Amino acid sequence: MLAEIITIGDEILIGQIVDTNSAYISKELNRIGVKVYQITSVQDDKDHILQAFEDAKKHADLVIITGGLGPTKDDITKQTFCDFFDDILIEDQDVIENVKQLFKNYQLSKPLPANFLQAMVPSKATVLMNLYGTAPGMWMERDKAVFVSLPGVPYEMKHLLQEEVLPRIIKRFNRPHIYHKTLLTYGLGESAIAERIADWENSLPENIKLAYLPSLGKVRLRLSSSSNDERVLMESIDSRMEVLNEMLSDIAIGYEDETTIVSRIAHILNQKKQTLSLAESCTGGAIVQQIIAEAGASSFFTGSIIPYKTELKTKILGVPASLIEEFSVVSIQVAESMAVNSCRLFNTDYAISTTGIAGPTKGDGKDEVGTVCIAIASPSGVVSEKFNFGKDRFRVIEKTINKAFEMFLKEISKN
Repeated sequence: MLAEIITIGDEILIGQIVDTNSAYISKELNRIGVKVYQITSVQDDKDHILQAFEDAKKHADLVIITGGLGPTKDDITKQTFCDFFDDILIEDQDVIENVKQLFKNYQLSKPLPANFLQAMVPSKATVLMNLYGTAPGMWMERDKAVFVSLPGVPYEMKHLLQEEVLPRIIKRFNRPHIYHKTLLTYGLGESAIAERIADWENSLPENIKLAYLPSLGKVRLRLSSSSNDERVLMESIDSRMEVLNEMLSDIAIGYEDETTIVSRIAHILNQKKQTLSLAESCTGGAIVQQIIAEAGASSFFTGSIIPYKTELKTKILGVPASLIEEFSVVSIQVAESMAVNSCRLFNTDYAISTTGIAGPTKGDGKDEVGTVCIAIASPSGVVSEKFNFGKDRFRVIEKTINKAFEMFLKEISKN
């Protein structure tokens, strides 16, 4: 079974917003055995939308459309639906009551006449009531293809998809089981991993596909397949993933949707009853954001300091000014002093420190843009490394975060 997702809106095509709806819908469809054949974005133009509908029904059993359902003039999806299905708009009393209730519950003002235009829906449509917004969803069929129109507002779309659309798809279509399993790895590039697992990869049956998903210091390895027998499908992929996990045990941290590198770190520190603090300069708190996103982080994480300006490294963190003068603010020596002093300041067993030049200018540093030093202080001493992560500021920061976690996980896993 194949599906196509069509997003409607000039704001997507001009880059004003990022289309997160398609990613969410794709994942949820895949979860129930529906393969997404294509994702298409079209402008707020009736002819463009109609052409997209015509193209979609040629190869898709299911077409899900998001956007263009508001009360303003540029919201033309409903009328375009009528043109495509040779239909007319009629007033739906249930939608009117829903609009009234929404304004009563959540708005201080009264609904405007434009708000009640949301109750005008194609006569042939099955209306999907939107409990979080005034625009209803619509389910229509043509030439054995199902067309579903959903609001573009993400939380409204998600509610309708989960409560109305997915249950109807499950009831309406026969679907195979689709199964993905993804192994998370840190610290080794895509090509190097491919070389290590070449024999294993070559032994995969044709119906199981391996995908490499590299991203700034980490690589995700995904196995995918489909079958009418869910048990056999899962056993086949799980057994092969266990072999892969063992082959890459030095860089693998677990399976996506089951763990993260921060979860692994949390587990090890909690087992050892040890604590962590941070001294982030060039990453500016980005590492601590990921740590505190972990539920229960207070059990192992004590605190963080962000001495972004050079003088704060001396005044607050206690890095000797002479050290900065002799080796520069971006140096192994300063990074190590930051980590050791963070342990002292927060009374922790471990500390991670980062100091570098993310760009676009050198700032207080003497090294080239992209130069980063990372240090890990532990009960047994300090380890540190110096890197050059390139010229792009975003990539420098993301690579620093990933490398810091990688180094720290290796350090706490030694004993």
